[in-house]
Amino acid sequence: MEIVIIVEGKNDKARLRRLLTGEVDILCTFGTPGPDQIDQLVRKVGDRELYIFTDNDASGRRIRGILRDAFPDAGHIYTRRGYPGVENTPDEYLIQQLEKAGLEEYIIRPEDDDLARLLQHDP
Repeated sequence: MEIVIIVEGKNDKARLRRLLTGEVDILCTFGTPGPDQIDQLVRKVGDRELYIFTDNDASGRRIRGILRDAFPDAGHIYTRRGYPGVENTPDEYLIQQLEKAGLEEYIIRPEDDDLARLLQHDP
């Protein structure tokens, strides 16, 4: 099953990219999407499993509402109120939310990455 996550901006995408394998496609709305951008996202997502992960602020909630209308079957991942957006949410909390969404098999844990780097340098 191919997975897609839609986020608001490139910094959110970069933050999640570090935590998820390349099997997960991460798309951006780059702000509030208009009808043409929604059509583009619908085409890009196709019949893949979709999750919406927007900031927990007024703009993020507005974007989530627009995406919810366009993708009624999408799963939703949330940041906690008080974190200034997906890009500034601590890795541990992002990982917890991705696990809650059932995406554990796609998560790259920072400690796994450190271990992989150590093993690469081991003679």
